[in-house]
Amino acid sequence: MWRCNWNRAHAHALIGMAVTLLSPLAHAETFSGRVVAVVDGDTLILQVDRKQYTIRIAGIDAPERHQAWSDQSKTNLGRLSQNQTAVADCARIDPQGKRLCKLTVKAVDIGLEQVKDGMAWWARELSRDLIPDEQSAYQSAQLMAQLKRRGLWSETKPIPPWDFKREGRLFPDKSYPGF
Repeated sequence: MWRCNWNRAHAHALIGMAVTLLSPLAHAETFSGRVVAVVDGDTLILQVDRKQYTIRIAGIDAPERHQAWSDQSKTNLGRLSQNQTAVADCARIDPQGKRLCKLTVKAVDIGLEQVKDGMAWWARELSRDLIPDEQSAYQSAQLMAQLKRRGLWSETKPIPPWDFKREGRLFPDKSYPGF
């Protein structure tokens, strides 16, 4: 009798793990639409028919508002995608309700282009939905951008957005000398 209960508990645990592991796939969807607005260097608005979706580009983290290179990153993303037809392969929805997606325009990976241009960091924690070859390409693109001192890599020590947020610089006050 004990063995039967253990098997049932074991089966429930396995089902729970499978649901957890496959949960990103539960939200997996692909959209094709027009980029109607660029929010920042890693977020844009995609219009599909009459519905608009906020898309966060998977695998990258761009400078935050009030951070060095923020405006240039946003402008570059606009150059790559604004008013273009884009395909968003979305694996999941982040806690802010944005769809986390690989975005392509004319078969060009826009996140990879942002990294190549030195307008965003490759972010390992945001790239878990990309296949290993894509993750490797993003990492290599960042190394090349660093070596060639492109974009934000022209700075001596660019501050990654996750450090910028952790240091509380998102809402600067008058005492912070950069603003």
